[in-house]
Amino acid sequence: MNIFAEAARLYEQNIPFALASIIETRGSAPRHDAMLLVQEGGETLGTIGGGMIERHVINEAMAALKEGRSRTVKGSMSRAGKDAMDMDCGGTMKVHIDVQGIRPDMLLVGGGHVNRAVAKLAAVLGYTMTVVDSWEPNLNARFFPPQTRFFLGGTITGAIGQATIRDNTQVIIATNHEDTVALPVILKSPARHIGQLASRRKVGILREKCREAGISEARFNQVRTPVGLDIGAESPEEIALSIMAEVLALSKGKALNSGLPCVSINGNRRVVIRGAGDLATGTAVKLHNCGFQVVMLDLPKPTVIRTNVSFAGALLNSNESICVEGITARKACSVSDARRVLDQGEVAVLADPDCHTLRQLKPAILVDGILAKRNLGTTRDMAPVTIALGPGFSAGDDVDAVIETCRGHSLANVIYQCEALPDTGKPGNILGYDKERVLHAPCAGRVLPKAVIGDLVQEGQIIAVIETGEGEQPVTTRISGKVRGLITAGTSVTEGFKVGDIDPRGASVEHTTVSDKARAIAGGVLEAILKLSR
Repeated sequence: MNIFAEAARLYEQNIPFALASIIETRGSAPRHDAMLLVQEGGETLGTIGGGMIERHVINEAMAALKEGRSRTVKGSMSRAGKDAMDMDCGGTMKVHIDVQGIRPDMLLVGGGHVNRAVAKLAAVLGYTMTVVDSWEPNLNARFFPPQTRFFLGGTITGAIGQATIRDNTQVIIATNHEDTVALPVILKSPARHIGQLASRRKVGILREKCREAGISEARFNQVRTPVGLDIGAESPEEIALSIMAEVLALSKGKALNSGLPCVSINGNRRVVIRGAGDLATGTAVKLHNCGFQVVMLDLPKPTVIRTNVSFAGALLNSNESICVEGITARKACSVSDARRVLDQGEVAVLADPDCHTLRQLKPAILVDGILAKRNLGTTRDMAPVTIALGPGFSAGDDVDAVIETCRGHSLANVIYQCEALPDTGKPGNILGYDKERVLHAPCAGRVLPKAVIGDLVQEGQIIAVIETGEGEQPVTTRISGKVRGLITAGTSVTEGFKVGDIDPRGASVEHTTVSDKARAIAGGVLEAILKLSR
């Protein structure tokens, strides 16, 4: 079969595929000018020479399809050295992998007047359309663009169940009376882009119904509701315009701020945060939601405890990304890479603890969120506005402002002169427990967790073990509660190193979103930015 004919067929059917093309060879290589078509499941057509180099390119093409981004890969057809493919040809090959056939996909839940108008606009913008409903008259093809797919169900749940929903499917929910049923079903799907047509009063009802259906608060917060930009829309056509304007803005990586003016310094909205732990992440979430571009700098392998709500996960996770409260943070390998991540509307995370990239990043605001209880090199000349979290900094000398991080009446206070309260050496008191909440390594070694964040555990239970050359030492909890934090598996630690924490409040405490403390501190940071920017 001709590779171009197959590519055309796949494109017409909106089936993702990648075209791998040899763009450079040096020395002895099996092919010098060839193409290979790869589909998501690994099916191929054509060849670039076979062997380990082709297997490597197929794996890279499948990864590129999953990520939705083209890439260029290199391979050395030798058994040793950089990019070695365990081959004997001796040459090198560079292959460009071009991701194709991924046209935006839209699922309209409900075929009423608003979604009919949305469909017409979306079709012009190149979306493929699927409409589901439980009322047959709403699925009349004359109301929708050609090539629209329709699914009718006895219930809205049954109709949704017939549709294919991917993580990149744009879902718009606008039913007559079935939103409270439809939204929880959609939230249990892989869809990341969900818009719900609703009044502000109805949002509260939807939130409660989703909670009853077992949907977490973090997942519900990913829904854009009421969907659409506030342009004073009233007619179905006007509402559709507001919805598609929002969809287009988000697809282009534009931050939405509900029409509020965004704070900037001479037009610069970039914030650099040193550290990417849970408290720094709370600040990043707040500032991102306020329209700032956020870049975080941390160690190549950060030793964070609350790993599921720390953007440091972008440097630790195998997929080089993490999502907290609907915001994606992605690892960047360079400043240009960071700019690309920011342009996509995401938070960029760089392995740069010493701020070597600061001169190129040119932030308007720098926040030291390392929480080392001492200053690790932050100075006021690093950015027009500098802010630090916690003790170890003198406001007015080291930085422009310091945010109090000690729990109690003064938490999140903004300090413009002098320092925050000194470190007490004790964790915050919760239900009468402080030091008992923290898990420490009994010896040096490698951490192997025996529980996961969110688990409910009992006093005396083994939460992790420390693997040494002479065996394993258990890490047990002294109290019952919920595992709120646990260091990444495989991390090497010293004796006494903090490896986790237990919250005695147990099931009642939320562990999948930014903590109350982190959210309060983030509010202090925003207050300082607003004042200092003036």
